[in-house]
Formats: sequence, C-alpha cells, structure tokens
Amino acid sequence: MSTEAPAGSTADTAVELQIGGMTCASCAMRIERKLNKLDGVAATVNYATEKAKVTVPAGYDRALLIAEVERTGYTAALPAPKETKSEGGPTGNEDPEDPELTSLRNRLFVSIALTIPVIAMAMISALQFTYWQWASLALAAPVIVWAALPFHRAAWTNLKHGTATMDTLISMGVSAAFLWSLYALFFGTAGMPGMRHPFTLTLARSDGAANIYLEVAAGVTMFILAGRYFEKRSKRQAGAALRALLEMGAKEVSVLRAGVETKIPVEELQVGDDFVVRPGEKIATDGVVVSGTSAVDASMLTGESVPVEVGESDPVTGATVNVGGRLVVRATRIGSDTQLAQMAKLVEDAQTGKAEVQRLADRISGIFVPIVIVIAVVALGAWLAAGFPLTAAFTAAVAVLVIACPCALGLATPTALLVGSGRGAQMGILIKGPEVLESTRKVDTVVLDKTGTVTTGKMTLVDVVTEAGTDRDDLLRLAGALEDASEHPIAQAIAKGATQQAGPLPVAEGFTNLEGKGVQGVVDGHALIVGRESLLAEWSLHLSAEVAFAKAQAESEGKTVVAVGWDGAPRGILIVADTVKPTSKEAIGQLKALGLTPVLLTGDNEAVARQIAAEVGIDQVIAEVLPKDKVDVVTRLQGEGKVVAMVGDGVNDAPALAQADLGLAMGTGTDVAIEASDLTLVRGDLRSAADAIRLSRKTLSTIKGNLFWAFAYNVAAIPVAALGLLNPMLAGAAMAFSSVFVVGNSLRLRGFKSIAR
Repeated sequence: MSTEAPAGSTADTAVELQIGGMTCASCAMRIERKLNKLDGVAATVNYATEKAKVTVPAGYDRALLIAEVERTGYTAALPAPKETKSEGGPTGNEDPEDPELTSLRNRLFVSIALTIPVIAMAMISALQFTYWQWASLALAAPVIVWAALPFHRAAWTNLKHGTATMDTLISMGVSAAFLWSLYALFFGTAGMPGMRHPFTLTLARSDGAANIYLEVAAGVTMFILAGRYFEKRSKRQAGAALRALLEMGAKEVSVLRAGVETKIPVEELQVGDDFVVRPGEKIATDGVVVSGTSAVDASMLTGESVPVEVGESDPVTGATVNVGGRLVVRATRIGSDTQLAQMAKLVEDAQTGKAEVQRLADRISGIFVPIVIVIAVVALGAWLAAGFPLTAAFTAAVAVLVIACPCALGLATPTALLVGSGRGAQMGILIKGPEVLESTRKVDTVVLDKTGTVTTGKMTLVDVVTEAGTDRDDLLRLAGALEDASEHPIAQAIAKGATQQAGPLPVAEGFTNLEGKGVQGVVDGHALIVGRESLLAEWSLHLSAEVAFAKAQAESEGKTVVAVGWDGAPRGILIVADTVKPTSKEAIGQLKALGLTPVLLTGDNEAVARQIAAEVGIDQVIAEVLPKDKVDVVTRLQGEGKVVAMVGDGVNDAPALAQADLGLAMGTGTDVAIEASDLTLVRGDLRSAADAIRLSRKTLSTIKGNLFWAFAYNVAAIPVAALGLLNPMLAGAAMAFSSVFVVGNSLRLRGFKSIAR
C-alpha cells in the first residue's frame, strides 16, 4: 500500500506506537517493512520493547499508521497519557493488570497440569495402562487446542497475509503431531487396548499407524508457553529501571501562594512557583533554592551516595530528597523539561533504537522462517526417499519446525540494551542509542576538557600567606567579611573559604567596589583594602619580599592572587584557583586501565595545564587552544588514526563532542553539550566516564554473546533435528530454553557495579 503524505508538510515528526500481538522478531520485521512502504514514513519496530518508532511528515494522519499495522495482523495504539499512580499502586515486575502476561500464565499453568501426565505416560512404560492412549488424548486436547490457540491464531493471520513467522512453525509442528495422533488412534492400530509406546530421544523405524505424538504436541506447547511467559516477565524486569525512573518523582507539592502553603498535585505546578520542601520530602521539580540550607540526597538520580550541601541560589533537581533543613525552592523547569523527564526520554529512546548487529539479526530472522519450512519439507522427502516409514520422516520434519525458531535472535540485542541502559540510568549514565555501544569498543584516546571536567570549574581559596605579625584567622575573617559583600566569583570563593576555615564572618560597613582593582570598607573598626597589588601600592602599602615571592610563584602556576591590607599596613595574600576534583586522579587511572590514552585539552597556558596534568597523571597536554579550535584538535587526532572520545561540559565543548567518535557530556554542564554528546554523565564525577565505557563495552559483549548463542544454536540444532537425532518434544524444550537463556544472560547486566571507590 502507498499513502500520500499530506500536502504542506514542512518537517518530520516522531511518532511512537505501542504494538500488540508480536510473538517473535519476524513479526517486528513484517510490521517494519509494511510501515516503511508508506510514502514519507521511516519506521523501526523493536520486538523487546513492543514499540514502533516512526518518523512521518508534519501533519501526517496517525490513524493511517495504526490502520496499516492492523492490516498486517497486529494491534497498534498511541501511548496512553501517563497517569499519576498512587503510592500503593502496583510496582512489581508482574503487573496483575498486564493482560498478556496473565493470559500466558493461565495457559501455562493449565498446560503444565495436563501435559505432565501425558509426558509421564509416554515416557514410562509402567504407567501405560490399558487405555492410557485415550486418557492422553483427553488430557492433551485442551492443551493443543486452547493453550496453543495464540500460536494457531497468529499462524492463520500470517497465512491470510501470505507470510510466515515463528508461530507458523510452532502451529504447524503441534498441529501435525496432533492430527497424526488422531489418525493413528482412530484409523490405525494405536487405539487398540494394551498398546505400548516406548519413548526414545531419537527416531527409529516403526509402523507409523501405531505411534501417537500427543506428548510431543502437548510438550512443545507447554515448553514454548513457558519460554514465552518467562521471556515476557524477564522483558518487564529488563525495563524495570526505566519504569522506576518514571515513577521516581514527587506526587504532591506544598506551593506558596500569597504566603500560604497549599498542597497541590505536582502536575499543577508552574514555572516561577515557590514551593516548600521539608526534611525527608522529595523535591517536586527542578529549581533554585530561594531560602534555607540543607543537604540533598541525589543517589537515586546520579548514583552518588554522598548528600550535597545546598543553600540560597543553588540549583536543585526534581526527585532528589531533602535530608536536612527546610527549603523554599522556585520552580525553573516542569514536566517534560525536567532533568528526570529528559533522562527517562534518553533511556527510552536508546531502548527503542537498533544497533547495526541487531539489524543484521532482524534481516536473518525475516527470511529464516520460510527457509526452515523448506528444510522441513526437504527432510520429510529425504527420509521417505531413504525408505524410512512416514512416521519417522514426519517426526524429523516436526522436530525441524519446532527447534528452528529464530526468537533468540530477535531478543539478543534489545534485551541486553534494555537492561544495560536501565542499569546505566540507575548509576547516572545515559546512553543515547545502541550505535554508541560500537563506538566504545573502538575508542583508544580520550580527550578531556580541563575546566569543569578534570577541575571543579569553580574558584576555591587554596592558600593564605600572611605578613610577619599577622594572624592567619584574622586575615581570613576580615578579608572574607569584606569580600562577602561582593558578587564577584573570586570574592565569593574567598568568603566561602574564610567561613569554612575561620568560622562566622562579621558584617562589613562602608563597602565600595573599585572597578577592576578590588574593594574597600570597614570591618570590626579596621579600614580594609582587598584586591590587586597595585591597589595596595596606591595606598603606599608594599608586600614584603617573602610574600611577594609567594605571590609570583602562585601566579606562575596560573593561580589568582588577592592582596590584603588594613590600618596602613600590608597583611598578606589570598591565593585562589580552580582546583582539581578529588576523584579526577582515580578516574584517569581507571581510563588508562581500559586501554585509553588520556589527553588534557585546555585554553589555559602551558604551565597551568602541565601542572594539572601532572597532578592527575596525564602525560599528553594540548594547551592554549581557543574554544572554536577544540574541534580541530579532535579532527587532527582522528586524522592520525586515533578513535577519539571527548569528555566536556561547556557550550564551547559541544562542537568537539559532536565531532568525536564518542562524546561524553558531564550532566553538570550545559544543555548544548549534553545534546551534542553520545553519553551523558549525570553527576560531575570523571569516574563516571570510566564506568560508562565499561558498562557500554559490557553491554556490547553481552549482545555479541547472545547473538553467538542464538546463531550457533540454530546452526547446530537444525541438522540434528533433520537427521532424526532429536525428539520433537525435546526440540521444543531446547527452543524455549534458548530464548530464556538469552534474556537471562542479558539480565546479568543488572549486577554491573562501579569500580570500588
């Protein structure tokens, strides 16, 4: 079918559809092919997440997409609006309101109850009483007709559309075994009283009319239902991290309006509203602290266990927990604009995408079923041509149909991606898409922006040098009090450092800002000047030789020096600098252990850059680079044959992040940098970069292990079944196990841990 896109389309828009009725990767491939035949439509269907990600021209009628999916034999719907769940709502992995899981469970339990006696009678001669075969028929019929109904229904739908999927194989195998058994019971000798039926793992010559395969038909149904049930439940477990992320936010908020606290649903909160957060409560949305001081636990969002101290004007993130004092916060972002919502969107987008290896697996799955049917027919003919009875030929063909299911191929990548990206979200690592995983394997060089990545990006008071006869605490207390009245970042760094080291600060009087030079005022009766050395010189105050030497030494290292004087005498200097993050050195060691060569990239002078690099253990330094030239550095390294990862946090890092083979943005940085990156590290800890690369590589290796198992299983199993070396019932069990194995192997990623701190 071809559908004309509406006239006047100007831009493409993304549409997400919830797909129902898929039972294997072949189903997803069918839907994807049908949607992509529509004019102007580009679609990707993910079997594991049961979603279709569709790009359509603006104004495109979504009903056309849904109709096309339904014509293919499946269901489709636009995602329902997210409703606020009560605190006591269901949160388990087995949501009782999931109709598909409930149906699978009911069919599986009935199948187990009825099939076990059938298999026992078929395998154990001592249990084969006079009319055991008819009892087997009575027990197996409901399993084959009712419990296997989803397979038969899907096979019929596929037949009407001229296609075949895994359900076609299962339905054909089960139906053939059942119909043959009916023929043998009613028209052959299998229904005679006292009939015996020895169980064998392989095939043997026999009179076809004397054999029944009820245990095969019922057993295959039971094993495959079990595989589907555990697969469905495991897929829900795999997506549990994302659901937990979406459920993490606060449900109600105490908003301040006209000075009165009012409890409202968080959905009614507006940008600019002030709201109260008491100790133990979740912060309702992203905002800035208007009043109060406290510690905020962001572990559920960033994975960082140590609470962060916040005070007036500090930003806070929605869904984090206030563990200290009372805060009043002004909302700056709400709804889908919040960091939590953006994290969830990034994770969901990553889970619905497809890596290149998955596209190959999907293409194979799409052509696999028709090939298997041909192999089954060829096996049937070959056995008959070799002179074997019809029953042996038929059993070999059924075994081929049952064991060759490509389900594990379809699950190999998406389940690992579901679990890996979900685990990353729990640790504060956001993987933008599956193609990112391939990049992490090849990276050999990691370029690190200095400011805000290796260093804190904030000025900090790092040293105090006093003149002879001046008390250090007095210098800190008086200078800190005067600087506290200034908004300048250096002044605020001095005030903060002074408070931490010398205690509460007095109040400054007569504060005056001398633009470009410093500040002056009166503190505790002392007339102070704080600023450049030249400002002190204007007052005929000159630093001693020892202090002047310390000043020159600090400035040669790229640090900022502020001179202090009062009551007609120089009193000392305060040294301020952008300090290395406490964890940066450990992070560099971890990156080296991953086989990466770290390179420090900065606009600072060579001496400063070399000192920082030496402090954290980086050997290669590229300094004095203008912001616009950072992308050229990355390009040059790539031209030398290196596969480059770039870690940064600023607006000026965005082009370089986009140019790099792998871009990692610190979540404490700008939205532009985060948008340009492939991986986002929610917390500003460089160790997260090593964890992100380790997790990505682990996820990729899990995908490859899954694909190897799935391919190897099918390649090895089909000839074994075709040669008559495998009973169809055991073939069904093996096929179900292959899918459960792949999902279970992916779930191991939930145990991924950060390197011990």
